[in-house]
Amino acid sequence: MPRPMPRLFVIRHGETEWSLNGRHTGRSDIPLTPRGEDQVKEKAPILVGEGRPINPKNLCTVFVSPRQRAHKTFHLLFAHVGSPHHILTENVREWDYGDYEGLLSFEIKAKRPDWSIWEHGCPGGETVQEMEKRVDQVITNVREYHRQYHEEGLNTRDVVVVAHGHFSRVLIARWIQFPLRLGTHFNVEPGGVAVLSYNHNSLAEPALNALNLYADLV
Repeated sequence: MPRPMPRLFVIRHGETEWSLNGRHTGRSDIPLTPRGEDQVKEKAPILVGEGRPINPKNLCTVFVSPRQRAHKTFHLLFAHVGSPHHILTENVREWDYGDYEGLLSFEIKAKRPDWSIWEHGCPGGETVQEMEKRVDQVITNVREYHRQYHEEGLNTRDVVVVAHGHFSRVLIARWIQFPLRLGTHFNVEPGGVAVLSYNHNSLAEPALNALNLYADLV
């Protein structure tokens, strides 16, 4: 019987004041709102634990953005089972918005009416090409963990990334081998969980299994 296919869980941090009002939050270290913390706490025992989608026994590694909104989300999710080994890494930080940090979309478009992050990137921050290169490297790293599990019986099954909205949308698009710009078609809610894996028991067929699990869509 073939072993279960490995998975990548991609978790966006919980609600912040800036995610609530739509401000572009890249390097700014904005905390979760009290409601954002409560949302994560409520879903933690549903999402994480023995017999739950994320079983700590199946975890190979966890990559966490160093921004406090992501790091806090990680610790709240695993508080009831004990935090597993994790790696704080800038590799999974949010898109660097540069000159557009803290701005609303209409404020950016007042400066540049034709602006689209998916086509133009962010002046003073990351270009589209830089963002794609960074995300692709994360995917390469995750797939090596998955290859070792699937082909060599090393490690355990699952990897988790706790990160941000635009980062997650880019990661989903690139995982399934789409151009980065198609990330615009994926809605990733605060606190939502995406599940990425593979079709037909083949590491050559990456797939999107689920999107916005346990997100508060009200």
